[in-house]
Amino acid sequence: MEYKRKIFGYECDVYGHLNNANYLHLYEEARADALEKMKLPIRELNNLGFQIYLTNIELEFIKAIALEEIVMITTEVSKTNRLHSVWIQKMINEDQEVCNIATVKGVFVKNGKPNRLPKDLYETIRFPTK
Repeated sequence: MEYKRKIFGYECDVYGHLNNANYLHLYEEARADALEKMKLPIRELNNLGFQIYLTNIELEFIKAIALEEIVMITTEVSKTNRLHSVWIQKMINEDQEVCNIATVKGVFVKNGKPNRLPKDLYETIRFPTK
């Protein structure tokens, strides 16, 4: 899944680069967008009683992203079962260079406890539509 976004001044550090903390914000936006494209928006998951709780995020900083740059964030589910998932996200600049890679691990939760997804939801996440 692809998500495009402009980098605004309030998201940058004193050097004019995207602030480290804001990478997490942008990746969160892109994951929410990917879930919508999968026909599983966060609101729908909540209505079904499920959430995805993040358990680990690893960021690899490769190249700085500048003020007012348009970035594309790709999001894919790299591994999943009915209880856990691993998402790989990449932030790509206007020159098509990978600037940052996020590995995001999560667990499916219902009523505040880890819970296996029903088969239909699992299949939707496992084989997302583009």
